[in-house]
Amino acid sequence: MPDAVLLIAFGGPTRPEEVRPFLANVLHGRSAPPERIEAVVRHYDAIGGASPLNALTFRQARKLEQTLAATGPKLPVYVGMRNWEPYLADTLARMAGDGVRDALGIILAPHASEASRERYTERVDAARTALGARAPAVSYAGSWHTHPLFVTAVADATVAALVMLPAARRDAAALVFTAHSIPVAMADRSPYVEEIAASAAAVAAKLGHARWQVAYQSRSGNPRDPWLEPDVNDALRALAAEGVRDAVLVPVGFVVDHVEVLYDLDVEAAATARATGLGFARAGTVNDHPLFIRLLADLVRGSRG
Repeated sequence: MPDAVLLIAFGGPTRPEEVRPFLANVLHGRSAPPERIEAVVRHYDAIGGASPLNALTFRQARKLEQTLAATGPKLPVYVGMRNWEPYLADTLARMAGDGVRDALGIILAPHASEASRERYTERVDAARTALGARAPAVSYAGSWHTHPLFVTAVADATVAALVMLPAARRDAAALVFTAHSIPVAMADRSPYVEEIAASAAAVAAKLGHARWQVAYQSRSGNPRDPWLEPDVNDALRALAAEGVRDAVLVPVGFVVDHVEVLYDLDVEAAATARATGLGFARAGTVNDHPLFIRLLADLVRGSRG
């Protein structure tokens, strides 16, 4: 039975001077063309030179801790990041110092793949090995990509985007659910594609919205390797070519705002929509939506039998 909760996230730079060191952490020794790195730096510049991911994750943690204090079980909530401060190793060392023996880890990515599961658990395992006998045990919350509270929180955000369109055109608008593209070979070893489709179908059904599809965004890596498609920009161009008047992007694969939402969707995809004449709106991520916080609390309570 856990005596603490560990929220596990990707991490992000909090100031402009942190962007390049953060990108070096993300690459983790892999080479990347300098022009690609500079392009990503410019993406951060365009959204203010930093990412809100860390601040939003800590806001989720505070609200989860408050919810657990009010409704039980009362547990401390910690935050550990894979690629920036507070690093998972530092957080686990702090937890050990606080006397935590058994933690529930919640990876803040809705859909499972090597990139969104194993790379996090491997980092936790390495940190626990370094701590030795005093390391807290860490178990992990189960799947929540179709949990009713997650689905309803995403649906609420989608409605808020739909109402930005002219009333007479909302029902015919295309919902484009987006998630991070990954290599096809990685996707084939995981339930990633199926889980994204299940989330999207559940939200569309909740809204009773007939026209929807899944698209992928933010691909990187070797351009010769096949990654999941269609790219969101190609999907928008195809919708415009079919005569669709409006598209609403729903970043169902992300639970907080960060550069791949604020730049890749709000800047790049929005520019594609303008160029093709599509009406455009972007649903918010769930961030600290009350229903998402309730979902996290439900995961904690479920872990206690």
